Amino acid sequence: MIELEGVPELIDPVMVAAFEGWNDAGDAASTAVAHLDREWKGEVFAALDAEDYYDFQVNRPTVFVDGGVRKITWPTTRLSVVRIGGEKPRDLVLVRGIEPSMRWRSFCNELLGFAHELGVELVVILGALLGDTPHTRPVPISGTTSDADLARRMDLEESKYEGPTGIVGVLQEACTHAGVPAVSLWAAVPHYVSQPPNPKATLALLNRLEDLLDLRVPLGELPEDARAWQVGVDQLAAEDSEVAEYVQTLEEARDTAELPEASGEAIAREFERYLRRRDGGGPSSGGHATADGGEGGSYRREGPGGRTRSSKPPKPEAGGTDETDGEDSSEE
Repeated sequence: MIELEGVPELIDPVMVAAFEGWNDAGDAASTAVAHLDREWKGEVFAALDAEDYYDFQVNRPTVFVDGGVRKITWPTTRLSVVRIGGEKPRDLVLVRGIEPSMRWRSFCNELLGFAHELGVELVVILGALLGDTPHTRPVPISGTTSDADLARRMDLEESKYEGPTGIVGVLQEACTHAGVPAVSLWAAVPHYVSQPPNPKATLALLNRLEDLLDLRVPLGELPEDARAWQVGVDQLAAEDSEVAEYVQTLEEARDTAELPEASGEAIAREFERYLRRRDGGGPSSGGHATADGGEGGSYRREGPGGRTRSSKPPKPEAGGTDETDGEDSSEE
């Protein structure tokens, strides 16, 4: 039984979801939803029963002390609501949790029950995967949907992915079968620096979400964090000639692939984002998914300051994978 007492009637609600785990390389997606919740002061109105969906030997509860009393926080998925003000206010229903250990279909049905009761008009699911993309270039973001009409209207790719999937792919497919429009936005995280956090990928996801929903997200210190992250990775790469050479190879592949796409459309999109910000906007643990659907994260060792660096980066094969492959094969 779904109880939604205390939740006001929502205005044009959109559900934005992200899940820690296999779908969340660098914690980029879950951090993006956490940022929205923090900046807009979200109010939690529901939490799924942890007993139903989580293996506590995989996702263990944590103990904390509150006023001298020991308490336990159980791993779960929580829903909160935020209202975006402006001339045309609207609401976001934020879903943030951990990829469930079991009963995925029931898990998705429960979330869809909330979406139905709240009158959600669109579900946007954020994810991040490991890819052959250089940290020195803009983060590739792919937007996919299983709905051909929605793909045309929102300038998205119709998903063609086949292979292993996570809760992001399962939830999107459940939305499709339930007749709820759903979109997935995926950030490609450099596999050679996959340890969280990755503020640059989080920032890229939020920018793409702004474009998709025509809203302005307060970014706070995130842009500065992203710049500091890139400087830190630059310094680590400079200390290892093999890593520096590998990054250069990725840069060349990326630049060659993107040369024909430096279009007026991309420039216009960036300019529209600039205008929104200048004018205050319109309505205002294990491995991770990889571009080929596998599990990544093996090219890592601790560098100075606890940052991650590549131990022996794989040499690209002839005609090897670049970020375009990551975009084409993101989970649905």
